[in-house]
Amino acid sequence: MKTFRKLIVLFAVFVSCTMQSQETAFQVEVSGKGNPVLLFPGFSCTGEVWEATVKELSKTHECHVFTFAGFGNVPAIESPWLKTIKNDIANYVKRKDLQKPTIIGHSMGGSLALWLASDNPETYKQLIIVDGLASIGALMIPDFSPEKVSYDNPFAKQQLAMDAEAFHKMATQMAAGMTMTKEKQPQLVSWMEQADRKTYVNGYIDLMKLDLRKDIQSIKIPVTIMASVNFYPKPQVEKLYTEQYQKLANKNILYVENSAHFIMFDQADWFLKEVLKLVK
Repeated sequence: MKTFRKLIVLFAVFVSCTMQSQETAFQVEVSGKGNPVLLFPGFSCTGEVWEATVKELSKTHECHVFTFAGFGNVPAIESPWLKTIKNDIANYVKRKDLQKPTIIGHSMGGSLALWLASDNPETYKQLIIVDGLASIGALMIPDFSPEKVSYDNPFAKQQLAMDAEAFHKMATQMAAGMTMTKEKQPQLVSWMEQADRKTYVNGYIDLMKLDLRKDIQSIKIPVTIMASVNFYPKPQVEKLYTEQYQKLANKNILYVENSAHFIMFDQADWFLKEVLKLVK
């Protein structure tokens, strides 16, 4: 009897340690069989953004669809938010022994993909970046450096203090500019409203401070970048992406006409065809 009790205690300790060692910065849904593909949503979105993509891709590949902490139903985590996500993803890939996974990342998810591949260039097979940049801060701030972005700023305080009505109005206006597919706009609003407010505010500042324009020179694997051409004229978009990815050697930039930020919604057929062609 004593031996049995000891075994029960040891098993409980083992389970506890195993659970504590696993990642808390995201939840993952896995489907399909084949070579692994990691799918990262953009800021405030859940893995549901990849539903149509996974429906087809999972027929031939093992799809790992992420939803990050503070978004959807995933509990928020403490700071540093974005760095913890990046480190936990690296641990997840190692723990699951995923061999040369492809990463598909939208917006912030694309930036995460670049960060992971910059740190460990040999771990991944290829990256597909969907309307994502190496430095979002450089898009918004002249002569950008991470030090120019502060967590303690008036706009952040305003967003943290917004009531539900004001936040809904802001989210509705933002969604209208992020996808031309009107039936998808309410879903974007819902995701923004569902997000943990502190994560929504400070997490975006984390992203703003991330500057990978030099680091990406260590990436040698193929990188396909899909850039939407709608809000800005094409020459301006081309200039932006050329500057952002200047130090990335093995790249192919595809300029997607008549699409806002969510290319997988606005050019759904084209997007799925390209993804299936690239991910073999």
